[in-house]
Order: sequence, then C-alpha cells, then structure tokens
Amino acid sequence: MLDDIASATEHIALDALAARQRVIANNMSNIQTPGFAAGRLTFEDSLRSALQDGTPDQTTARMAISLEPTRLDGNNVNLDHETLSNVDTNLRYNLMLRALDSKYGLLHHVISGGS
Repeated sequence: MLDDIASATEHIALDALAARQRVIANNMSNIQTPGFAAGRLTFEDSLRSALQDGTPDQTTARMAISLEPTRLDGNNVNLDHETLSNVDTNLRYNLMLRALDSKYGLLHHVISGGS
C-alpha cells in the first residue's frame, strides 16, 4: 500500500510542490533586485507522462526563467503572479498532504483492527 503508484505519485508531487514554493519565495524575496529574472518550476507534464508509462519515479522538475517582460531595472518578478502561484501551490500541497493523511489513516484503522 505504501509503495504503490498512487503513493509514489503523491510523494513526488509533494517534493516538486515544495521545490516550487522555494522558487516562488526566492522570486518574491528578489522583487527589488535589479536584473533578477524570476524562476518557474514545472513538473506536471513530466509527471503525467511518467504516469502514463507507469514510472512516476522518472518525473523531473524543470526550472526555467520566466519570459515575463522586464521592468526598467531588468527585473521581471510580477508580485501578482507570484502571489497567485503561491496560493495555488499551497492549495495543491495541502491537497497532497490530505491524500497521504487519508491513506495513512486508513492503514492505521486496518492495522488497529478497525477500532
């Protein structure tokens, strides 16, 4: 039950979402840094493809530089985009945590004899 594809996918998604949270935090902390280019971390397409192949452990998170237009100081961090991305990422992360918590709760219930 703990080494099935669903569990592996949940763990991979949690790791990638945590990495995305770090990228977003880095972007936001550098909003005033001249010449700073915002990063974007994607993994969903890779995870989807790996799941279709039955190999979720082959998922790779890809870091790219944002193609958003830059301000006069060369910085392209968009606070609105980062804020929305942060909220979306946190919601997805919490959803994955709840899925794992439910799975472990069910396992605990079964091991304890249903009480």
